[in-house]
Amino acid sequence: MRVGVVGVGKMGYHHARIYSELAKEGKVELIGVADINFERAKEVAETFKTRAFKDYRELIKEGVDAVSIAVPTSLHREVTMDFIENEVSVLVEKPIAESIESAQEIIKAAKKMNVVLMVGHVERFNPAVLKLKETIERGMLGEIVTMTAKRVGPMVTRISDVGVIIDLAVHDIDVMSFLTTSRVIEVYAKARNVKHPAKVEDYALILLSFENGANGIIETNRLTPHKTRTLNVVGTEGIAYLDYINQELTLYNEEWIYKAKINKEEPLKLEIEHFLECVKEGKKPLVGGEEGLHALKVAVKALESSKKDEVVRVS
Repeated sequence: MRVGVVGVGKMGYHHARIYSELAKEGKVELIGVADINFERAKEVAETFKTRAFKDYRELIKEGVDAVSIAVPTSLHREVTMDFIENEVSVLVEKPIAESIESAQEIIKAAKKMNVVLMVGHVERFNPAVLKLKETIERGMLGEIVTMTAKRVGPMVTRISDVGVIIDLAVHDIDVMSFLTTSRVIEVYAKARNVKHPAKVEDYALILLSFENGANGIIETNRLTPHKTRTLNVVGTEGIAYLDYINQELTLYNEEWIYKAKINKEEPLKLEIEHFLECVKEGKKPLVGGEEGLHALKVAVKALESSKKDEVVRVS
């Protein structure tokens, strides 16, 4: 399978690295990487022994079958649509797009052209999250009541086209929907800019209400000196503590403490392998366009809620 990467900043670099590893195993052929910063593209291409392009359309001309798109969110629609319209399957980094309308257009085009559209909500492939999902399905926590996520860390100024709700909180919105197999129906949020130079919100506290009656709380910011990525899930029969970074999961009930045995793996590699499997076999991805759209809708409604200071329905 012929693959490429568009946008080789921090995240795109790792997509290229993993495709390069898979190429060494004979699973794909990494045709090239593209970035408007041609010097960066050449640097990454040299590292992974592939070709560099300044214009991503050159990858289309080279006949790629599948592509990872890791450009700024504001460019997702334009780049993704160009590949889809040329019958190339796409793994687009989260969020799916900068607006609900753009996301809907991308989904419609992918269905029309019959290509795989996958959204890079990488935490779905975190082995600890998958183990927690299995635990919930086995009934070990009982009925889920509340979920509390903390996704905080130091200031990042390279991301300036969106704030922490669309860039960070979408991870936990998606994971909570995945764990409960339920959609968000209402959202209330507090958010503001504290010191990000682009004046986007760099702090947010979000309250979610799900169709099945569960509630979620997400705290996210770019103000904390060290990175924290945690999720606590309270059920009628116990509580689970999940550490995204260390891939650890601990369960407590009235009698026992369980430490889950987890085979630690790189979530991004698992995500990319799943994407390639879907392209090869024509399967529906774990995180398709509709799942990406829901996470984006909730994030957009959270922004609306923070501006209106009221609860907002998610249609």
